[in-house]
Amino acid sequence: MGGGWRAGQDADWPDRPVTVRVPATSANLGPGFDALGLALTLHDVVEARVIPAGVSIEVSGTGQDTAASGEDHLVIRAMRAAFGALGVQPPGIGLRCVNAIPQGYGLGSSAGAIVSGLLAARALAAGSKDLTDADVLRIATQIEGHPDNVAACLAGGLAIAWTSASGTHTARLEPVDGLTPVLCVPADPVLTETARGLLPPSVPHADAAANAARAALLIAGLTVDPALLVAGTEDFLHQPYRAAVMPATAGLIGRLRAAGIPAAVSGAGPAVLALIVTGIHPGPDRVEAIAGSAWRVHRLEIDRDGATLDPDGPSRGDS
Repeated sequence: MGGGWRAGQDADWPDRPVTVRVPATSANLGPGFDALGLALTLHDVVEARVIPAGVSIEVSGTGQDTAASGEDHLVIRAMRAAFGALGVQPPGIGLRCVNAIPQGYGLGSSAGAIVSGLLAARALAAGSKDLTDADVLRIATQIEGHPDNVAACLAGGLAIAWTSASGTHTARLEPVDGLTPVLCVPADPVLTETARGLLPPSVPHADAAANAARAALLIAGLTVDPALLVAGTEDFLHQPYRAAVMPATAGLIGRLRAAGIPAAVSGAGPAVLALIVTGIHPGPDRVEAIAGSAWRVHRLEIDRDGATLDPDGPSRGDS
């Protein structure tokens, strides 16, 4: 890392900030509940530095009200967790966040905050014992509560995430060329806790079997044969149970799918993600026409890089 170093509490700290850029993520993608995530070209950027004392937070873009959260700010909490794992704590933390990921819509804003905090802390404490990528994924999953969004945020592309007795794991796959994610965002958010609270403790065996088949089709559709995506985005485990609190979301998904457009709830919702390959599915213009003026429609791309660290770069965000 360039620049000089100065002594601080328990460690030597860089005298310049580090900058982390993290993508939005859409998890589940229909049947891949808590297992699949896709990184999208909508980004938050966090610039973090060590300051003499306390916590200083500036936020522009979405989530400006979180600037007053202090130690409760999710980026700060993630940084503290990373510093704790490294056995050091800085005298103070300064943040400048430039946010473009909508918050409360199922687009991985919390995963982005967690990942940016962990990577920023690791970079600032570069003189401490190592914090591996596996450690970052493990700590991120512990904070987030499930691995799908954080895995996709870290790796980019399409991520399959799972947990076992030995920890949290991820496999990254490359989506097919020409895949266009079209994001439909309604006016009002829904808390993830609310959406998760609607899920039953068990589901019928037949629904679980049907979902397993759809998840396999989804991966094949995203990586090999996009003609499988309409079938592959059908879900039996979570979307039907959440429809009551997101009727507009359920209605839009139904209209899109009836038009031959692969569509699913993005994460816990209420945003809707359509996955389009030109020549196979109706195009983004058709999505916009079906969604109408009540939805903000974004034509995005797959983020194939995942979270990136620029030790010396300026903050920048996406519109």
